Amino acid sequence: MFGSFQIESLATVNACLNGLATILLLIGYVLIKSRAKAKDVVRIEWWHKVVMISAFVVSAIFLVCYLIYHANVLHVRFTAQGPVRYLYFTILISHILLAISVPVLAIMSMYYGFRVQEPPVAGDPYRHKHRRLTKWAFPIWLYVSVTGVIIYLMLYIYPGGAEIETSSLPRLVNWLHSSC
Repeated sequence: MFGSFQIESLATVNACLNGLATILLLIGYVLIKSRAKAKDVVRIEWWHKVVMISAFVVSAIFLVCYLIYHANVLHVRFTAQGPVRYLYFTILISHILLAISVPVLAIMSMYYGFRVQEPPVAGDPYRHKHRRLTKWAFPIWLYVSVTGVIIYLMLYIYPGGAEIETSSLPRLVNWLHSSC
């Protein structure tokens, strides 16, 4: 517990951050796809950058909250039985494996995106690299954000979903702090 804040609340915060990242990613996608029909391409690209930076910041905040949560909550077990258990682990394993790549893909995509020449210039190598990379990065990042919300729903909303084991480490740190 941080003051009056329950550490268990971070699971809900994390799901909301994943949901917000999903919405921002979809808005960024719609913006960049509408560029071909837009009269003001520079403005569309500017809004695309703003939205994608926001998605990155939201995902970074999620990562910090996730690490804080799992430093305090040792283990969360999915206790439901039957076919839903297999579905849960299929989603969880694919989520974890793809989530590992998201920070690197997002940072590289942003790097190339920031290097793109303004106004758009034909043959810009960074625009080409950005587009090639985001063909992989966008669907992976979107999948990880969506499945993060699904995992939360299956653990904390689905009846009989989660059994939470709290870490003793924060209690040990508090005890050591109060003893000195």
